[in-house]
Amino acid sequence: MEEMAATQPRSSANETMLKVLAWAVHAYTASGALMGLLAIELAAEHRFRGSFVMMAVATAIDSSDGVLARRLQVKARVPNFDGALLDNIVDYLTYVIAPAYLMLSAGMLPAGAWGYAVAAAVLLSSAYGFCQTNAKTPDHYFLGFPSYWNLVAFYLYCFGLRPALNAAILLGFAAMVFVPIKYIYPSRTELLRRLTITLGIIWAALIAYLLATLQSPNHFVVWLSFSFIGYYLIMSIVLHAWTAWVLHRTRTDERQA
Repeated sequence: MEEMAATQPRSSANETMLKVLAWAVHAYTASGALMGLLAIELAAEHRFRGSFVMMAVATAIDSSDGVLARRLQVKARVPNFDGALLDNIVDYLTYVIAPAYLMLSAGMLPAGAWGYAVAAAVLLSSAYGFCQTNAKTPDHYFLGFPSYWNLVAFYLYCFGLRPALNAAILLGFAAMVFVPIKYIYPSRTELLRRLTITLGIIWAALIAYLLATLQSPNHFVVWLSFSFIGYYLIMSIVLHAWTAWVLHRTRTDERQA
């Protein structure tokens, strides 16, 4: 009896600590909003390298908070707080608003109303994408282009293309938000997960180097890092086709059974 009485307070203390850690994960997710704010402020001051650095930090937070949340069973320990909604709010700021503002500030979009129209296409298409209930599929893919505008802005900045061409590229990706193609969720898609994460780590190291040297980027390194983006887009289409074919075969077999 005495042993049971001693273990109860210890168990309660452990659960309290785990609940505190669960709230700490939510605070960690929310800190991405500060990175987004700093990215906008730095872009307004034409300190674009610093702005991209803040977006990179926000991406690192977003890439790791889900793992922490699942490990600590945050949803079960803080059931009345919607971590997924918090994540979407922060992501919309850091992946959509901040890069759109940077592209306007850096003169990467056409001048005047046309530039704002392109930025509006980015903002509104992403608002649609974020509000789709099936934006993340049960088999852990993104459905439609997953609003990686920070990456689009970064590579357009590195490539130094003309504003009209930038606008065409942005409008193309904005249209892809509405096309129900499944895109790899890097940390969760099971197929090729190990390869994707390994290549992603190498890509992140290259991006860190490019951010450190952004005033005069090494174009070989830019293209080398861009090869991961090519891998991501191509393999997303391949896996989309593969999973669609498997689903079709399964349904066909069920009808014939």
